[in-house]
Amino acid sequence: MAFISSRGWLLYSGDAEAHLDIARRMVDSRTPGYDQVGTAWLPLEHWLTVPFAGVDAWWQSGLAGAIPSALCFVVAGCFLFAAARRIFQSAAAGWTATVLVALNPNLLYLQSTAMTEAVFYACLAALLYFTVRFRESQGWPSVIGAGLAACAGTLTRYEGWFLLPCAAVYFLWVARRRVVVAVVFCLIAGLGPLFWLAHNWWLGGDPLAFYRGPYSARAIQGAASFPGRDDWSKAVLFFRTAAELCCGTGLVLVALGGLAAALFKRVFWPLVLLALPGAFYVWSVHSGAVPIFVPSLWFGSYYNTRYGLAVLPFLALAAAGLVAATPPGRVRVAIAMLVIAAGSAHWLSHPRPEDWIVWQESNINDRARREAVSEAAEYLGAHYVRGSGIFTSFGGAVTPIYRELGIPLRDTFTGDNGLAWDAASARPELVLRETWGVALAGDAAEAAMLRAGCYSLEKSIFVKGAREIRIYRRTGENRDSP
Repeated sequence: MAFISSRGWLLYSGDAEAHLDIARRMVDSRTPGYDQVGTAWLPLEHWLTVPFAGVDAWWQSGLAGAIPSALCFVVAGCFLFAAARRIFQSAAAGWTATVLVALNPNLLYLQSTAMTEAVFYACLAALLYFTVRFRESQGWPSVIGAGLAACAGTLTRYEGWFLLPCAAVYFLWVARRRVVVAVVFCLIAGLGPLFWLAHNWWLGGDPLAFYRGPYSARAIQGAASFPGRDDWSKAVLFFRTAAELCCGTGLVLVALGGLAAALFKRVFWPLVLLALPGAFYVWSVHSGAVPIFVPSLWFGSYYNTRYGLAVLPFLALAAAGLVAATPPGRVRVAIAMLVIAAGSAHWLSHPRPEDWIVWQESNINDRARREAVSEAAEYLGAHYVRGSGIFTSFGGAVTPIYRELGIPLRDTFTGDNGLAWDAASARPELVLRETWGVALAGDAAEAAMLRAGCYSLEKSIFVKGAREIRIYRRTGENRDSP
């Protein structure tokens, strides 16, 4: 995290910026509180970030989002080690799986940002540990632990929902009191999806707003076609390519060898569980929910490349199977070191950030947005007087302006302010009183300021590849004001 922070990369990704600002709005807004979490992104990562986002310096630097991710990364490593050691009855195998994950620079980058991957990794590793432990202990603490881990996963990423039926079947298969145990697990784990359905109904009037609402991934993607949509072979090809670029060719090759050894040792459930997130993304690409673009295929562009990391724990555990297949003692330790070296060889031979595809996606795709934000912050910082108020769009394209300047979000009047925003949008000539306005060209905030009739355009910021940002200043009385 120190390496990423020292280079100013904590908020390179627009999604990381948005996650951080959602958490900040929960404690700093004209209407702070629970509702600010929204309906599209699952809430756990935002809730974990809230205590840190309230610290102005940590919010401005992006450290507020990095702290919970880094802590979850450590927790995930501990659970993965404990699970792998129990699965293979070998500490060397446990260390192998854990180190192979921990040395991956793409995941190291994400765990230093306000992204959800490290949080979900912790939930997945905990679920793996407790399910493996239950097979041996048949104890209720393992059932409860698995249920809580699965519940947390469903509140972090949607592939967490995909795990629940398989985990329930697992408990039905291995538990002595099959039905009772499976029901208890489902009652605990199912609280996450049930809560989110109720949350979406409460805030959006539709329990499936996260799936079909205006801010859902499906709505953003629309009807646009992309490779893999309704084509299983291309969906597998794009995910497989992203996985190899994210995890490294060396790890993929070592894992193929270790997979045979792990299956020979009858390590079935752990491999199935860790393979499920990857299967979820193949299905998502095929169904048209999300595309994956990698520079080596078709368009030469980057998009959602980080989804390839979904199989990183699976590959690491499979690779550890090679270690477990060797005799205990010095030979096993030597093999563990060789497996780690081979699995990490790709990154040792490609040490530059430009070779880390997830970082490169953030660097390239969000460069124009960062430049536009920086230019807007420079202008507004030289003219804005604290407390005079800003009527503004909201989201990752403009909120970073206020974060960079340290302007409290309660100084801004945005779409997350509910009924007040609705009134300002409907009758700006009667409601708007803010001295400044910052909008994206053609959006609802700009339309409201133009209808108010008292704002003049002071600065237009256009950077190729980013939406134009327009800064307005109030120069007179509202049209039709009494």
